[in-house]
Amino acid sequence: MSDVYSPVPELNMLKEFADNVGGFFDPDGFEFFEYGRDIDWFCGDAPDSYLERLLPFAYATGSGSFYALWRCDDRADLATLPVIFFGDEGELSVAASNLRELLQLLTLKDEYDDELNVEIAPERQQYLEWLDRNFGLPALESFDNVGGEELKVCTRRFGEWLLEFATGDLRETVCVELHLEDLA
Repeated sequence: MSDVYSPVPELNMLKEFADNVGGFFDPDGFEFFEYGRDIDWFCGDAPDSYLERLLPFAYATGSGSFYALWRCDDRADLATLPVIFFGDEGELSVAASNLRELLQLLTLKDEYDDELNVEIAPERQQYLEWLDRNFGLPALESFDNVGGEELKVCTRRFGEWLLEFATGDLRETVCVELHLEDLA
């Protein structure tokens, strides 16, 4: 049996980093769990063929929200797939156009918890150095520096894909959360 976390080299590198710093370097509570874990945010409303295209890999917050890669197509490089945020209170968004963009999002400080930012400052600094050394990516100052047109396109495609099966309340949630009211 292999000790490799996933078939995604970037995730394996991040997992190794997180394990080396005790797992806590992101103020929002990013934490790895079993790659491809069976988590159904849709509460049984999604056919298995749709769920199989989602590859959950980490908690996004300390409250149960999680990230998943969306197999929007059959590309070989899984790190280039969009990263979806599934919130524990029904939130839904395309968090990043690809895994490297998510890695940059993890550089943001908690804007409401200065004490937590101070507490994890050494680990965060190690993460910033790791990110630069391994990917040449700088820290972000705000969410405004992420996404752009590619993220909008990914969001629209993801919403359209979900609406192939979503009905009733789920359809409404998808349209509202992804800001696709024109598809409702």
